[in-house]
Amino acid sequence: MNAPAFPPSGPPPDIAASLEGATPFMAQYLTAKAGQPDAILFFRMGDFYELFFKDAEVAAAALGITLTKRGKHQGEDIPMAGVPVHAMDGYLARLIRMGHKVAICEQLEDPAEAKKRGSKAVVQRGVVRVVTPGTLTEDSLLDARGANRLAAVALRRGRAAVAVVELSSGAVDCVACAPDDLGAALAAFRPSEVLVTDRMFSDEATRGALDGSGGVVQALAAAIAEPQAARTRVERLYGVAALDGFGAFEEAEVSALGLIAAYLETTQAGKVPALSPPRRSGESGFLAIDPATRASLEIDRTQRGEREGSLLACIDRTVTSGGARALAERIARILDLSDAERAAMGEASHAKALHHSAQKTVDIFERLYRGATAAEVRAML
Repeated sequence: MNAPAFPPSGPPPDIAASLEGATPFMAQYLTAKAGQPDAILFFRMGDFYELFFKDAEVAAAALGITLTKRGKHQGEDIPMAGVPVHAMDGYLARLIRMGHKVAICEQLEDPAEAKKRGSKAVVQRGVVRVVTPGTLTEDSLLDARGANRLAAVALRRGRAAVAVVELSSGAVDCVACAPDDLGAALAAFRPSEVLVTDRMFSDEATRGALDGSGGVVQALAAAIAEPQAARTRVERLYGVAALDGFGAFEEAEVSALGLIAAYLETTQAGKVPALSPPRRSGESGFLAIDPATRASLEIDRTQRGEREGSLLACIDRTVTSGGARALAERIARILDLSDAERAAMGEASHAKALHHSAQKTVDIFERLYRGATAAEVRAML
């Protein structure tokens, strides 16, 4: 069911002044906009999504579309711009790539139904989704050869954690680490968007890690990341009574997962896609590469931010989008093997080589027994 912009009691009192003197249509728009103050509101009107006031001015400048006017509100002209419904994806992709958040307000009933309530009745509308850089799911808006990840970062009891979700696949990952390793852990996922608490957002100690991630940073209320509140949200997200069945999570991991759960509840308007249980990655399982070194190595992006010319682009010979994403993930998070693991792999490789040599010897004797020529035997060596 679509979530309303506000509860049935009506809009909060702090927008009462803006509604004064508004037409029923404009009051509906202002109410929806008040629920998404930091997003550009695409307001459905027939075959177009219309934008008004500051949103219209921002979108017109960003998209190169015409800025016009539609009547007046409280004595001032109302700036207006619009995009056709059939071309919305292209415009939406451009805004998201610029780092904007876009709220989609759809018509929730047929205009004919509204007319039954009277000639001046307004068609019911509601925000059905908020699109952000990390919550894209449409194939037409995604990079087919790369993952689009939403990450969250939390600090708790001297430990840091990164939680990451990729909505298109439903994959969820968690990494706990020391605060000094936060930048490396976050950069390895290359998220499109990073969620933090408002306290972390203003903390200079974590600014370098956030800036090095390459994603758009969104600040949320610190109360959302409190362990008990976060745990409750994550349990609700997965429909479970407890998280114990998924593993033993540190408090920082639970807080990071709670930020993601809260954000998905808000942006997906009650339509959160199915997610896999969170996978915990040990902090010692992968090679820690700080953001500056990662940029210098040009592992998956050049220093200009382009895929072409990077190590990944040079070695990528995959033929499917799934294979390309898997390769990108593996090269971004390089396994850090212990001496024992390297020795074990060396022994396994030696044993495999011995087995291959023995099998080749058997094949040669079988061919000789069957009358193979000397040339045929040499070809097998």
